[in-house]
Amino acid sequence: MLKGFKGFLLRGNVVDLAVAVVIGAAFTAVVTSFTESFLRPLIGLVGGGGVQGGTFEVDGQLFTWGAFVNQVITFLITAAVIYFVVVLPMKTLLERRERGEEAEVLPTQTELLIEIRDLLRAQHAPEQPTPETEARHRA
Repeated sequence: MLKGFKGFLLRGNVVDLAVAVVIGAAFTAVVTSFTESFLRPLIGLVGGGGVQGGTFEVDGQLFTWGAFVNQVITFLITAAVIYFVVVLPMKTLLERRERGEEAEVLPTQTELLIEIRDLLRAQHAPEQPTPETEARHRA
């Protein structure tokens, strides 16, 4: 039972998903900090400035429209980055696969090292006698 669970956890897509969640959370924190530090004060200035900037009051009820606009901008920035960094490249890759235009697969470091080793061996190896060279040496 534990072996199956370990296999599930170590499958590539589960690990990729975990990494995506962590990076997504970190990115969201950066965007939230940006909007809180820069956009909220700008919205407050547009809404009249001071402590009450970005708010209005009706019959003693305070409406914080600036906070709402701030969250909408945070959402739009996050959605745009996810679309252009994740969704669009993935869509392009899937379309290429459907058309049969697989991305060129580059050799691994190990494959390159084996190829270099074989070329070096071929350069430094003594010449193997062929029937033509043996006939010349006998004559």
